Amino acid sequence: MKRNTKIVLIGALAAVATGVAVTLVVRDQLSRARRDLFSPHALRRLAALSHLTRATASVDLINLLRDFIAWEPRPLLRNRARQILERMQDEVRQTESMVRAV
Repeated sequence: MKRNTKIVLIGALAAVATGVAVTLVVRDQLSRARRDLFSPHALRRLAALSHLTRATASVDLINLLRDFIAWEPRPLLRNRARQILERMQDEVRQTESMVRAV
C-alpha cells in the first residue's frame, strides 16, 4: 500500500473508534441520568434533569418525567422537569404531525 493510503485508512479507523467511544459515553451518561433522577440528593437530581434536556424525546422519557414530577418534593426541580416535559411533548407532537402528513 502507498503511504498516503495507509494514513487515510488509519485516520478513518481512528474516527470510527472515536465515534463509537463517544456514543458509549453518551449512552452511559443518559442511563446514569435516569438512575439519578430519583436520587436522595437534590444536586444529583438537578444534574440528571440537565442531562435529560439534551435527550431525544420519547414516550418512555415523557412517562419518566411525569413520574418524577409527581414524586419530586422541591418546586424548583418540579418546575424544571415540567419545562423539559413540555418541550418533549411538543417534539413528539411535531413528529406525529409530520408522519401523518406523509
